[in-house]
Amino acid sequence: MDSGKRILFATGGTGGHINPALAVAGYIRKQAPDTQILFVGTAEKMEAKLVPAAGFDFRTIDISGFQRSLTLNNIKRNLGTLSKLLRASSQAKKILLDFKPDVVVGFGGYVSGPVLRMAAKLGIPTAIHEQNAYPGVTNKALAKKADAVMLTVQAAEQYLKPKNPCILTGLPVRGEIVEADRDFARAELRLDERPMILSMGGSLGARAINEAVVELIANKAADGDCYFHHAYGQYGKWVPDKLREKGVDFAHMPNITVREYIDDMDRCLAAADLVICRAGASSLSEFEAVGRASILIPSPNVAENHQYHNAMALVNNNAAVIIEEKDLTGERLTQEVNRLLADRDRLRILGENAKKMAIPDTVERIADILFRLAKA
Repeated sequence: MDSGKRILFATGGTGGHINPALAVAGYIRKQAPDTQILFVGTAEKMEAKLVPAAGFDFRTIDISGFQRSLTLNNIKRNLGTLSKLLRASSQAKKILLDFKPDVVVGFGGYVSGPVLRMAAKLGIPTAIHEQNAYPGVTNKALAKKADAVMLTVQAAEQYLKPKNPCILTGLPVRGEIVEADRDFARAELRLDERPMILSMGGSLGARAINEAVVELIANKAADGDCYFHHAYGQYGKWVPDKLREKGVDFAHMPNITVREYIDDMDRCLAAADLVICRAGASSLSEFEAVGRASILIPSPNVAENHQYHNAMALVNNNAAVIIEEKDLTGERLTQEVNRLLADRDRLRILGENAKKMAIPDTVERIADILFRLAKA
């Protein structure tokens, strides 16, 4: 890597955008410590805490997204967003002229739009990274001007009209996830040879998943043929009481664990045999990295229904099972779980095929592209 380069990262909104960018920036800082790195985001979202906490310089612009349902209130909000967009362009220009980056990369979120567009206008080399199998509106537009378009999955390319051919890089996965030892993790969790099912619905807790998993655990509690480890999230605090109502006695069923959050995902994922969850890009990259079978329930409440496309990228490679939320019931989920537990070869094959989809050198690939652009 060339020394003394200046790289600007534009990203924000969710951990799915911010954490991969931080992983790449952290790798660059370690490999080329004299590289100057600046993050641009918003003051209100997660990046305002995560980026400074990781030790990177951070600047903000004022930007928000357009509301798609055209109610009177949303029309008013969209007028405000349009005004912000005009200001954001001038804010982005000032930051770019002050920092003088050799390359600008966008990892998603509303903030990427004005920053990348202004960088291209100023003749600064640009790159974008698309996490999902179905690209968002911002990246669809930016792909036409970006010098490099990096993809998590190849399937996204068909929806883009890039200036240059897309480059498959994968999505960065935290080192502790990849390096976790399965036998050690299972020993720490005091598991025997029975399979472990890890389930979750995100940090807030997806009600549809919580309801179905409650039925699943209640249906199988008496069998004792597997372990359950379920995270119900911030809005799922009713789950333990609901399970007790259905006769699940945690005191006498040590194979069933429910808690609000999973703060040791590296250990839990290493120990698991089957994962039940949404189909966010970061989660799927983690399953691929460790080779885990999964039952995916895409969120129907995301832009362009991108989680469905993320899930289908695995399903089409015989690496996961999908249940759309409109078809999700406790009975259907129980049937799918029983089918997989009864066919351990199928469970193993799903995990092996997921592993084949993993790209282990993702961070290195992205960093090399950025330094190549910076040098140009």
